[in-house]
Amino acid sequence: MGFFGKLFEKKVCSVCDGEIGLLGNRKLEDGNLCKECAKKLSRWFDDRRHSTVEQIKAQLEYREANKEKVAAFCVTRSFGESTKVLLDEDAGLFMVTAESSPQRLAEENPDVLAFSDVTGCDLDIDENREELKIDGKDGQKVSYNPPRYRYDYDFYVKIYVRNPFFDDMRLKLNRNPVCIEHQQSKMLLGAQRFSPERDMEYRQYKQMGEELQNCLMNARQEQREEAAAAAAPKAAVTCPYCGATSIPDANGCCEYCGGAVN
Repeated sequence: MGFFGKLFEKKVCSVCDGEIGLLGNRKLEDGNLCKECAKKLSRWFDDRRHSTVEQIKAQLEYREANKEKVAAFCVTRSFGESTKVLLDEDAGLFMVTAESSPQRLAEENPDVLAFSDVTGCDLDIDENREELKIDGKDGQKVSYNPPRYRYDYDFYVKIYVRNPFFDDMRLKLNRNPVCIEHQQSKMLLGAQRFSPERDMEYRQYKQMGEELQNCLMNARQEQREEAAAAAAPKAAVTCPYCGATSIPDANGCCEYCGGAVN
């Protein structure tokens, strides 16, 4: 079969067994994937071509179970603008999404992760500097005297996670770049150097990123400490009410008389 014969050959999705239309095939390591199934994969997943059919099926099962977590998610805190990190602090969960309404959230099905899944969090501030110029006498652009510059800043947070299908989630906190213009001083000695920290908007986004970092890392540590404490073997104590040697229950009460021993 020649090239065009293979191009127009009917293909079947190895996951749902549906027929794949022209140009709708997504290659897997050992099979084919239709675009409808591909849309259901996590937005953070980027290794499709090296995934097997069984690995894709496992991820789609995980994504289906994730829908219930999205439906039960209760937002208590939010970071970001166009794309947001939403926290459900009572349940110890978070998600990253560009949607806000329940209907759109259900359609997107953003991955819901536990704070304990976080392995790290970085704040990256991207800077772009451009010299501002004016029209000279000959029509060419010339520098101001002294030179003037425009600085554009974007604030990114990268969350590293422990998940079988992806390792990190990167989002931009600001919707539009933070723009700062600066004129270089003619006085080289004793001149105050340019610092974006003097700009209020810059400080607000930086503070937002640092607050999100601290929030996720502290919540992760608390969850892990609670899990370690719950898994630790419980020591027997003498109940001050009935005198029995008892191992406290989950509420810290005597297993015999129900009195508080912790």
